[in-house]
Amino acid sequence: MNFEALQRRVRRAEAVLQIRSEETTQHWQQLNTTWRSAWTPGRIILVGLAGGFLAGKLEPGGAFSGARWLQMIGSVSGLVASAQASVASFAAAAAGMAASHAAGAADDADEAAAAAEQAADDTPAPTARSADAVANPMPPRAAEAATELSES
Repeated sequence: MNFEALQRRVRRAEAVLQIRSEETTQHWQQLNTTWRSAWTPGRIILVGLAGGFLAGKLEPGGAFSGARWLQMIGSVSGLVASAQASVASFAAAAAGMAASHAAGAADDADEAAAAAEQAADDTPAPTARSADAVANPMPPRAAEAATELSES
């Protein structure tokens, strides 16, 4: 496989990765919004009551004491905090990739502007005759044409 084909494959894979990461971010944000809106005050109270009932029923003689509940709550909160940190780092990485793409586009625009400026510098300056032709599109009269030929 030649080098250009490999470059095309890499560019395509990068584009697919970018699209998938944006889709993942959108789906995560949608899940987060749905999750937060689902926890209404009534549901929170209901879950608290059910948890208290289960804690009372599952504690046969102190096998699952308050210290263990605190340990479990600490573990779960650590898990949630870790998940939130990973989502935040993913979002930061996506923002960094977007910034690098914007910087690359700005560099491409700078290069194009420099090339256009170089091309403009390479064009010959208009002569007085061509400036007259642009200013006055009418052909010269016979006397003017003769004068121009004799002067040149």
